[in-house]
Amino acid sequence: MLSVVGALLLGAFFIALSGHDPVAAYASLFMEAFGSVNGITDTLVKAAPLLLAGVGLVVAYKSSIWTIGAEGQILFGALAAVWLGLNFKGVPSFLLIPTIMVASFLAGAGLAMIAGVLKAKIGVNEIITTLMLNNIASYFILYLVSGPMKTPEVGYNQTRIITSEAFLPILVQDTRLHAGVLLAILAAIFVYILVEKTSLGYKIKAVGHSPKAAKYAGISMSRNILIVMFVSGGLAGLAGMGEVLGVHHLLMLDISPGYGYTAILVALLARLNPIATIASAFLFAGLLNGSVAMQRGAGVPSSLVLIIQALVVVFVLASEYATREKR
Repeated sequence: MLSVVGALLLGAFFIALSGHDPVAAYASLFMEAFGSVNGITDTLVKAAPLLLAGVGLVVAYKSSIWTIGAEGQILFGALAAVWLGLNFKGVPSFLLIPTIMVASFLAGAGLAMIAGVLKAKIGVNEIITTLMLNNIASYFILYLVSGPMKTPEVGYNQTRIITSEAFLPILVQDTRLHAGVLLAILAAIFVYILVEKTSLGYKIKAVGHSPKAAKYAGISMSRNILIVMFVSGGLAGLAGMGEVLGVHHLLMLDISPGYGYTAILVALLARLNPIATIASAFLFAGLLNGSVAMQRGAGVPSSLVLIIQALVVVFVLASEYATREKR
């Protein structure tokens, strides 16, 4: 909380430096994000992909696997959801939606496993491979939505709308709050149980704390890498599924406006605690949701929200350093 407050205070300095009123800017931001039913529900909708991708990254980071590939995995999960939603019309919702969830999970996990296998078998740095795979996924989606899957009805690069049987249920009438938000919260609880209450979670954390000691204890390093990459990528794939089935109902290039990268900040702010990731995702979603209102209401460039996000990370890292120094 101190990290967030410190980032907001320092962010106010940059807002003032740009010639705008920090109080008016933050008032516009928080009123839009948290000041009404529609604002809160929209913030929750944006929090869902951040939470799913964020808890997936928590699993990987707990094991010191520093993947940054959630963005591409979100796109692949969305692609799987759209393909099934377009080609399986007439299938009942209670069958189609679970099928799409499984397919999206496997799509995200499959992309992550490319980097996982390279890391496990020949030691290729996962930061480089996941970053490259993000670009590959982005350009592949661009090719599809501007070519083979492009709808002829509109001039935008997007697909047709999926069958209505694949739409996620709306939780609050006259809002966009969909069942994917509940799925994201359940995923956070699942990851907490996995990491903190199971032998697999013990092995994941053991590898993260001391790879040499874990290897000496008989824990397979290669198997651990593949497991965490599979789970991490699969949860990011579910985030893409939620954006398709719950929000857009089609595929377009910017279906993820950087959710996979923001999820890294979400995981770090939560200090890799799956339950705390819920609050962290809600905070960052509020910043994203309120940034346009801040620009509209106070004239502050919405890009300043990115500065505030970066400042949060700086303050979190500073607190981590201070804590270690005390120890």
